[in-house]
Amino acid sequence: MGEPARTDKMSVTIPSELAAELRARAGRGNVSAYVTEALVRQLEHDRLGDLLAELAENHDPVTEEELAQARAEWPEQ
Repeated sequence: MGEPARTDKMSVTIPSELAAELRARAGRGNVSAYVTEALVRQLEHDRLGDLLAELAENHDPVTEEELAQARAEWPEQ
């Protein structure tokens, strides 16, 4: 087993209604883990957006034909 991840303690301010829902979903003892998982997903989403912006800047736009071909090859879930 590897070393435990280093952590930083942070303080955030969020609306009371959101905090109540967070506690209800995560449980008081698991709020940090819940928020960490949400931040990981958001950062992945942000990095994907950065990649898409870079691709759009450096390459021609995707054509409708290319989109149709990709959709045909990508099964719906």
